[in-house]
Amino acid sequence: MSSDSTSIDRPFLTEQPTHPDGAQFFAKVSSMLDGKPKEPEVVEAALSGWDSLLEKIAGDLYQIASMLLGEGEETIALLEKTVSSVDVPACSDHVEARHSARLALAAQAIAILEQRNPASLATPPEESDASGPAVCIEDDDLSAAGLTPVEFEQLLVGPDRHRLRQWLESLAPALRAVFVLRAVAALSSAETAGLLGEHGGPAAENWTPDAVRSTFRQALCSLASQLIHATSAR
Repeated sequence: MSSDSTSIDRPFLTEQPTHPDGAQFFAKVSSMLDGKPKEPEVVEAALSGWDSLLEKIAGDLYQIASMLLGEGEETIALLEKTVSSVDVPACSDHVEARHSARLALAAQAIAILEQRNPASLATPPEESDASGPAVCIEDDDLSAAGLTPVEFEQLLVGPDRHRLRQWLESLAPALRAVFVLRAVAALSSAETAGLLGEHGGPAAENWTPDAVRSTFRQALCSLASQLIHATSAR
């Protein structure tokens, strides 16, 4: 497989807007962020009726954070820090704002993982690109693991979502981080490698897009095996 192919880095779940009225909501919020003080009742009135969208935005970020770090107060604190740090006025639209929030969240989550275990996000050896479990899948695509985007969405939020969580918890930290950032946060291999290299500590300095692709294929192999086992057990 050519390592410079762009098709393998297409997002899986996030091509669609977070909400049909996401652009309208972004415009409303951006217009309020003009640096001038606002009365609480003015802010409340402006956000009235957008509860479902606000919940979806927060839920989207919490899902990514909890998959990287696990459930708990640390994840909630990370979510709050991310929401307060995103420069919404600097974003051109709600899609860019969402992407910026995910990048900020990922950077801080990786730093936390490195603090927990400085060696946990170490760059894999170069030979892993040509050997090991990655050979069972030749493309960085969920369909290679036997999943459509709709089916993967069901794994994330459906009644059996605990199975996906259990599988994630069984992975090594680097494998888990790469899978979540690529498949759930829809970050590219280059973005993932950059985040790991910048925030993953000295052991992670040499991550490359190719290393991310190889690691992601290993995770997809593991997921495919898990799905086959679950199906045969029914």
